[in-house]
Amino acid sequence: MTQSTPYPIGTPGTPWGPAEVEAWRATQQKQRSYTDEVVKAIDPLRASFDVEEYGSVDYAGEHYPFFALRTRHWDDALPVMVVTGGVHGYETSGVHGALQFLREHANDYTGRANVLVVPCVSPWAYERIHRWNFDAIDPNRNFRDGSPAAESAALVRLLAPLADNVLMHIDLHETTDTDESEFRPALAARDGKDYEPGEVPDGFYLVDDADKPQPAFQKAVIEAVAKVTHIAPADANGEIIGSPEVAHGVIEYALKSLGLCAGITPARYCTTTEVYPDSPRATPKECNDAQVAAVRAAIDYALAHPAG
Repeated sequence: MTQSTPYPIGTPGTPWGPAEVEAWRATQQKQRSYTDEVVKAIDPLRASFDVEEYGSVDYAGEHYPFFALRTRHWDDALPVMVVTGGVHGYETSGVHGALQFLREHANDYTGRANVLVVPCVSPWAYERIHRWNFDAIDPNRNFRDGSPAAESAALVRLLAPLADNVLMHIDLHETTDTDESEFRPALAARDGKDYEPGEVPDGFYLVDDADKPQPAFQKAVIEAVAKVTHIAPADANGEIIGSPEVAHGVIEYALKSLGLCAGITPARYCTTTEVYPDSPRATPKECNDAQVAAVRAAIDYALAHPAG
């Protein structure tokens, strides 16, 4: 089944050029404030963490700095735990779950691990509640050297000096109803392809690394999150968003080769969370709490099993 109504931008079957990107960009309106909701939430944390501006972008006269927060007493002898949120700006609980973890739990690991948190990788998209950046590029397919996405390139540069010391990287995401109503149709139109409708899973799930899976690690995270919110079931084909379910609430992608955020470093333990905020069984608070539970379980498991 393909989309019966063409996406309103572009010509079906023809990839977008600069004119179509500009037409798409003109439809993107600011709906919330990165400064008010993220930067101001970071400011009180400066008393407890080292805050670094690791890059920035300027889009149409608007300036967006990128911020990372680090353990204050960084110890190179300790493993590094990386938490990222807001790779896709519309995935709200990834951003606010990361901030909540910083406020409530990050300092619990002082003396046991170095914690590095990037709460909002894509601030322009955060303000517009969108998946792509200003150039209609998905940052989460472009975490590699020479990336065309400035947001991705900056994070790759930030993590490069730490790569060999990163034990765990958890990337906080959401799967929403707008994935099917807007973002996947837009992707098909941008790339000149047919849109094939999919099914949005109702609940939380994880994406493990197909090239170096860690099933016990994923299981520990799922069990922790299940105490907070419901876990997504597989569909009638035994799949979640088109990928085989390999364990309860777990699918696998080749993270590094696909240019996904959780694959930036060679971390032994890596995963991508997916919360479903549009579920009638979940609240915004529950979604944030689920992200925090996932982060804590991921760090706890990695500390308990540093050698795999």
